[in-house]
Amino acid sequence: MKNTGKKEKNSNNGIPKAFIKAPKRIPLLLRIGLYIAKKETGKDLMPARMLTWYPRAAIGSGVLEMMTAKGKNNQEMRLLNLVRLQASLICSCSFCIDMNAVGILKNGITDDELAVLQGRRKVQSVDTFSLRELLALEYAISLSRTPPDLSGQFIKNLTCEFTEAEIVMLASTIASVNYWARLNQGLGIPPAGFSDRCLLYHKC
Repeated sequence: MKNTGKKEKNSNNGIPKAFIKAPKRIPLLLRIGLYIAKKETGKDLMPARMLTWYPRAAIGSGVLEMMTAKGKNNQEMRLLNLVRLQASLICSCSFCIDMNAVGILKNGITDDELAVLQGRRKVQSVDTFSLRELLALEYAISLSRTPPDLSGQFIKNLTCEFTEAEIVMLASTIASVNYWARLNQGLGIPPAGFSDRCLLYHKC
């Protein structure tokens, strides 16, 4: 059969299929991990199932996800949600955007703020971001590009507003999103239907 270079789509709903199929037989330890992931998210996560082809990657990725920052108060949860969304959008990872869009309403992220993250509005036109949030978003944008572009002035501003521990939390969160984005894109993982907000295509 000739490869047309086009991504195969599910005939039922038009959703693109992954590049490879998940394994039919999965080791018991990894099945337990998949069960826990499904219980926490409410969905059978395709990235986790695909990773079971290579158990070391599955275990390492699972530990990485377990250790990601969740936020200890409302302000921090909102900050992390903004950072994850911004990194997901910069990487254009449809699965990541879909998953990270879940907390939009809970964390009080407005349509105007989303438009800034998407690049549809100038950040100066929205006055609801705090200084810390603006710096964190710039950090997410810079670290999600190749190569990262961090000026001396930006680093000075960042270290004035955030503690060392907070900067490590932000950097590791952004790096985690980038890891999952490239993995999902490399395997052709489509969105899982976590959110009805099609942020990738600017339909907020």
